[in-house]
Amino acid sequence: MTFFESDIVQQEMEEIARLQEEIYGMVFKFPSMDKEEKMKHVELLSNLLKKQQVLYTRMSLSDDPEAKSMKENIMRSAQDLGFPPDVDIAYVFNNMTKVLDEMRGSIERS
Repeated sequence: MTFFESDIVQQEMEEIARLQEEIYGMVFKFPSMDKEEKMKHVELLSNLLKKQQVLYTRMSLSDDPEAKSMKENIMRSAQDLGFPPDVDIAYVFNNMTKVLDEMRGSIERS
C-alpha cells in the first residue's frame, strides 16, 4: 500500500480539504464578521494548520516516492512564497502559528 492509499492519510486529506473549503468560503467575509465569527475563523485556520503539519510530518517519515514528491512540491511552494531553499518547514509552521496567535490577540482586544 502506498502512502496515499492509507485510510488514515486519506481521512486526513479529506478533512484538510473540507477545512480549506470552509475557510476559503469565509475569507472575504472576514472584515465584516463579528468578534465571535472572527475567532471561529481563526480556530478553523489553526485546526487546518495543525492537520497540515501532521500530514507533512507523516510525509517526511515516509519512504513512499509519492510522499517524497509531495514533500518536495511543498518545499518548492515555500520557496515561491519567498522562503530560502533550505528553510525548515517546521519554522514555517511555527511562524504561521505565531501569526494566528497574534490574530487572536488582536481580535480579543477589538
